[in-house]
Amino acid sequence: MKIVIIGGTGLIGSKTVARLSVKGHDVLAAAPSGGVNTFTGEGLDKALAGAAVVIDLANSPSFEDKAVLEFFETAGKNLLAAEKVAGVKHHIALSIVGAERLPRSGYLRAKMAQEKLIRESGIPYTIVHSTQFFEFLGGIAQSATVGDTVSVSSAYFQPIASDDVADVMADVALSQPINGVMEIGGPEPFRMNELVARFLQLANDPRKVIGDPHALYFGTELDDRSLVPGAGARIGSTSFEDWFEHAPPRRSGVAA
Repeated sequence: MKIVIIGGTGLIGSKTVARLSVKGHDVLAAAPSGGVNTFTGEGLDKALAGAAVVIDLANSPSFEDKAVLEFFETAGKNLLAAEKVAGVKHHIALSIVGAERLPRSGYLRAKMAQEKLIRESGIPYTIVHSTQFFEFLGGIAQSATVGDTVSVSSAYFQPIASDDVADVMADVALSQPINGVMEIGGPEPFRMNELVARFLQLANDPRKVIGDPHALYFGTELDDRSLVPGAGARIGSTSFEDWFEHAPPRRSGVAA
C-alpha cells in the first residue's frame, strides 16, 4: 500500500516512515526539501498518485497568528484537493489535545481551521489529538526564559514520547478511518512548571523555574483541563524518566 507522509522528514514523520516501511509498505516521506510543498502545491499531484493513505504532519514555519492561519488553511486546501484527484481513501492529521478549548491561541485556532477543512472535505479521515512531546520541554523552557528565570504555567499537562506518537500514527495508517478524533497522551500528568524544572535539573541547567498560573502558552492561559486528554485516550507507555535516559534529547520546539 502506498502511504504518503507530509512532513515525513521531521521528528514524528521520520519515525512513522520507519515503522511503516519495515512492514513492507510503499512509504513516501514528502517535504519541501524533496520537492513536495503543500503550501504552494508544488509536487502534490505526482507525490499522491496511487496513494491510499496520507498522513499530514506538516507544521507552519511561522507561529504568528495571521501567518499560521494562512499556512494551515492554504496547505490544507491544496492537500485535500490533490487527495480527491488521487482518490485517497484515508486522510490522517496530527493535531493537539485541547485545541478546541483554547480559542485565544492563534496557533490553536489555526489548527481548528485545519480540522474543519478535513471534516468538510468528504475524504474519510482520522484526526489524532496528541499532548505535547517530551522532546519539546527544552523549547518550552527557552521560550519562557528571561535572564536566568523560566516562568511557565503551573497547569497540568500530560506529555508523551515521540516514539509513542509514531507508534500510534503507524497503527492509524493501517486502520480504517474513524471520521472523528482520537486522543493520545503520556502515562502521567505533571504540573508544567514542575516537569520543566525536573528536565532542566537533569540536564544540569541552572535556570530557576517559576510556576505562574497566568503564564501564557501559545498566547493563552491554561487551566488544569486545557492540555490533558479525556477518558478513552490512548496512553503511551514511555515514562519521562525512560525517555530522558534512552532517547536522544531534542531540546527544541514548543508544541505538538
